[in-house]
Amino acid sequence: MLDQEGYEKKSFQEEADVYVINTCSVTENADKECKQLIRRVKKQNPEATVVITGCYAQLKPEIIAQIEGVDLVIGAGEKYNIVEHLRTYKKNGQAKICSCDIDDVEGFHTSWSQNDRTRTFLKVQDGCDYTCSFCTIPLARGHSRSDTIQGVVDNVHELERSGVKEIVLTGVNLGDFGKGYNGNRTREENFHDLVVALDQKTSMPRFRISSIEPNLLNDDTIEYVSQSRAFMPHFHIPLQSGSDTLLASMRRRYKRDLYAARVQSIKKWMPHACIGVDVIVGYPGETDELFQETYQFLHALDISYLHVFTYSEREHTRAIELEGVVPQPIRKERNAILRNLSELKMNYFTEGFLGQTRPVLFEHADKKGMMEGYTDNYIKVNAPYREDWANSIIEHTLA
Repeated sequence: MLDQEGYEKKSFQEEADVYVINTCSVTENADKECKQLIRRVKKQNPEATVVITGCYAQLKPEIIAQIEGVDLVIGAGEKYNIVEHLRTYKKNGQAKICSCDIDDVEGFHTSWSQNDRTRTFLKVQDGCDYTCSFCTIPLARGHSRSDTIQGVVDNVHELERSGVKEIVLTGVNLGDFGKGYNGNRTREENFHDLVVALDQKTSMPRFRISSIEPNLLNDDTIEYVSQSRAFMPHFHIPLQSGSDTLLASMRRRYKRDLYAARVQSIKKWMPHACIGVDVIVGYPGETDELFQETYQFLHALDISYLHVFTYSEREHTRAIELEGVVPQPIRKERNAILRNLSELKMNYFTEGFLGQTRPVLFEHADKKGMMEGYTDNYIKVNAPYREDWANSIIEHTLA
């Protein structure tokens, strides 16, 4: 939108007139990181206009407005009006808050990332109607709503014309795709329908599913992906805990047996598939015994890697009131244990494909004479740089 208004995009490290900082509410250090970035940009240009948006801006606009150097704080419902807010803003030494009640946020706004990368992240869904006890995202992003299938297909056609070779479908709760502007499932569209339509109605070479709840990933979709033209054999499925006791406390909508069944189904149809897992350590009530349940469950699962998150307390969540707080050193220790398990899992998964030839989408960057790419099943590959391979899918033997 800013580009269309006539602004010229700069690197964040360069001097600019406007800096936009997008904040998170999931990570623990949002406030600290935000302040560090503001200080950095004010050194580059003391007269610059600093805009703070994102989940943290929606949840705590008054706190952000007190940070020295902030000019505009834009909430979830107003970030798509950023051009108008910049046009009308007059510096007066005080930050202006352009926010709204999250319950008033309606409508879906499509967006995608597009730099010089071969891979683009396309948002097809926003918001979440779940009430997980540790999570503030529904408070920051509003109720679940999504694009139409036709809208997504049209966006993919536009990205095809720009030369993109791979699209990662993203959303706050991606598997809930199909709910309309008012959060109701009025269009009779669902995530499986979207997968089929993109596979059949576009010529995009590659699609990936970014992250999907295990209770929303059904066997029909898994089977379809296994035989599809363009969907990669790669799934990322949040688990959060391998203990049914903790899953219930977290208010997750499945038990570990369902999760194991999803992994088994994927491996049945696609033995070569890569499966990533989100897991939280240090959640209130996670005793040594319950942590071992999670460790043993993950150790036995045929998965490829873990994204390990250390639980951190969040205001306005149910989990903050729970007993059994896990000391920080123990949280850190458990994080390290699972990160080590993740490395072992990924090494084991990768070694199983050495000597095989798989399609690799190579990226543009020349890194000291080398280039990087990813196989269909998400194994990272390094090869001597060749300009004609950049943004191309090459049959490559893994070594």
